[in-house]
Amino acid sequence: MNRSFRPGDLLNWLSGLTMIAALYMVFLYAPTEATMGHLQRIFYFHVSSAWVGFFAFFVTLVASIAYLASRKRHWDIVSFSSAEIGITFTAMSVITGSIWAKSTWNAWWPWQQEPRLILVTILLLIYFSYLMLRAFLEDEEQRARFAAVYGIVAFASVPLTFWSVRWWQRLHPVIFERRGAHLSRAMLVTFLFCLFTFTILYFTLLLHRSRLAKLADEVEGLKRRLHSGGGS
Repeated sequence: MNRSFRPGDLLNWLSGLTMIAALYMVFLYAPTEATMGHLQRIFYFHVSSAWVGFFAFFVTLVASIAYLASRKRHWDIVSFSSAEIGITFTAMSVITGSIWAKSTWNAWWPWQQEPRLILVTILLLIYFSYLMLRAFLEDEEQRARFAAVYGIVAFASVPLTFWSVRWWQRLHPVIFERRGAHLSRAMLVTFLFCLFTFTILYFTLLLHRSRLAKLADEVEGLKRRLHSGGGS
């Protein structure tokens, strides 16, 4: 039986094709940086992962506000689905950043010289706590309401972490300054394409994670009906 085409199929294909193109651009199109050599190529994945993490937490903020305004389960699903993706990509940015730091600064985690490392750790702990809050509350409506309020307050850690590089310029480089980006044209094109690719990947993962949560809701609903029917 042939399955009809769904919008998610387009996202799947677009995500896969752009990821292949991004890998080509990172390893074959972008030139090798004169000082750091091939290690510099991790930059494209590091910054793109960080961007998706911050953007995902912003979506959690918007979805949390939408849930409190509408009380619709859909927004609660989007909120925690996006938070899970945000944690994953932020952790990826931390891992790739540590690899960069070891080769560049001779330390995996130079937190004493770089305030952003402390702030991103706090950010991850805040959003891990968001997931723990959801896990410990059994009542669905109460869980969604409390998590929405938490998701709004937690977002304060995101702009603080983002702007920390400019406020306290230590080891971490600043990509864009008033006089422009410290990148060649080919590097800049590759960088922007990677940002686009990772954004498409985010929406693809959000779609599938939200569908999984809705299927879980349907299963729980069937279980409740079966139990209520068996007890009558």
